[in-house]
Amino acid sequence: MQTATMDFTQERDRAKIPDQHKWDLTPIYPSLEAWRAAKDKVVGRIASVQEFQGKLASSAKVLAEALENETDLEKELVRVSPYAGLLADQDTRESEHQGMKQEMIGIMANFGAARAYMEPEILRMDRATIDRFISEEPRLKIYQPILDNILRQREHICSDTEERLLAGASVMASAPYTVFDIFSDAEFPYPDVVLSDGKSIKLDKPAYELHRASPNRSDREKVMTTFFESLGKYRATYGALMNGNLQASVFYARSHKYNTVLENVLDGPNIPISVYTRLIEGVNRNLPTFHRYLNLRKRMMGLSELHYYDLYAPLVGSVDLKYSVDEAERNILASLAPLGREYAEGSTRAFTERWIDMYPNVGKSSGAYSDGSVYDVHPYILMNYNGKYNAMSTLTHELGHTMHSYFSNQTQPYPLASYPIFLAEVASTFNEALLIQYMLKKIPDEPTRLSLLGSFLEGIKGTVFRQTQFAEYELRVHETVENDQPVTGDFLAKLYDKIVKKYYGHDQGICIVDDYVANEWSFIPHFYNDYYVFQYATSFTASSALSEKVLSGDQDATRRYLKFISAGKSKYPIDLLKEAGIDMTTDEPLELTMQKMNRVMDEMERILDHIGG
Repeated sequence: MQTATMDFTQERDRAKIPDQHKWDLTPIYPSLEAWRAAKDKVVGRIASVQEFQGKLASSAKVLAEALENETDLEKELVRVSPYAGLLADQDTRESEHQGMKQEMIGIMANFGAARAYMEPEILRMDRATIDRFISEEPRLKIYQPILDNILRQREHICSDTEERLLAGASVMASAPYTVFDIFSDAEFPYPDVVLSDGKSIKLDKPAYELHRASPNRSDREKVMTTFFESLGKYRATYGALMNGNLQASVFYARSHKYNTVLENVLDGPNIPISVYTRLIEGVNRNLPTFHRYLNLRKRMMGLSELHYYDLYAPLVGSVDLKYSVDEAERNILASLAPLGREYAEGSTRAFTERWIDMYPNVGKSSGAYSDGSVYDVHPYILMNYNGKYNAMSTLTHELGHTMHSYFSNQTQPYPLASYPIFLAEVASTFNEALLIQYMLKKIPDEPTRLSLLGSFLEGIKGTVFRQTQFAEYELRVHETVENDQPVTGDFLAKLYDKIVKKYYGHDQGICIVDDYVANEWSFIPHFYNDYYVFQYATSFTASSALSEKVLSGDQDATRRYLKFISAGKSKYPIDLLKEAGIDMTTDEPLELTMQKMNRVMDEMERILDHIGG
């Protein structure tokens, strides 16, 4: 295996990265001037939404025209806004691009205020009138799922005036995350650390994520200790930001007559609260399986005591899986072959047509994401590729999001094209499952197979157990605010410490969670997006079952899967998954995933017994 072709240990000058590894935003707008012209034009149209106020119930024709005008305007806004966001994320120090992003937050709030009357006005119409309008006006047919969902949430829609005020308040409500984002990526005084080889590195987020996986135990302990203790110095600041975000969430939930933020978040996609609580209960019930994995990791690493800083190190010390971007592309595309020609062609375009911003650079937003919101162009992927197997896995993960958006945008009309958040991680983790199965078939030697099987377990650890741990933490934090109890940085750290120690078996001596790990919560940006993370876990269990069927050669399962990623939000997410073959209201997806996890550990233990590990 070749080593990745770029040096991942230092921050880099974006200008030195080849264009082929940077996204090309010109298909959205060829220049900043074109963006400004488009932005000014769409801003000038916002007032047109209000021309229909008080008239929606007058006829089917008027309702259709109002909805078409509103969704066409939204489509243009979510072309203008992502362009600004993508530019801002490629260098968070660039003030002009940050200003564009901030400007779009205000513009989107104005649009929300302008259209705020629509749902309350529709709710004043009875079901019979809506049904009659749909039968009279063919243009309303594509809006039927949206209209049905509005009527379903009738009791939670406020008056025109109240909805307008709530929409206008979104600019203030977004401030905590905006400050967190800029502070974390651009202004946080990330420390320097000297590694065992004498090299001094700036321990920013990409460097932390790379070096916490160092084969050298003293290095990874030093890296994690230094990074989390640095976060802890700003515990009060991070606590104040999180409290502001939580207070905004509770304000919106109560304004819409929900008892809790969880009810508010899950009601939109019509997901039973029991799906959330069942996940937490089920994962807690299966913690012995997780502890079996931790004990296996301890055995494979030859440790007498496993610590939290050991959790990202290579499971097989003699195997350091590294892949250049070209190797990653070849492996990913080959692994996706079971999904057929059309899926392969779309995936190839992502690499050849510069949909991906591949490498980290100075000031670039950390992490990885796919943005498929620009309906008339194509999705974009932000990466911070570091050459590890996990980076290749992250790349195919984001490509899964991209292909979900690509297929839905091609198949569905704009109003129904964006898929619900609950489904967002199914296609991404599905891709990960296909990649690891491909790599296992490709590589016969036992140490490398151990490493790959270990990567599969890492996926379950990070996606099912870790994200459910986050979900439980998030639930307890929200409950505290909803009970009008204070939330401070100290409280958040103490609660996080308690939950992490439960999951990792600290008190049983399974994995030692050192005190500084309590500061990790302040590193997690997803906590600013209410009740998002549990969907990583539910999606993983769903995709695990779906991928097994596709890999078995079941052509009908493949057809159902492609139909699923083409469906957007044409139906409720629970129903779409049922059509694909998975019922998320039961324990079955999680239990099947746990069975597969135990099978993998059985195989790993057989290999270890054979090679004397």
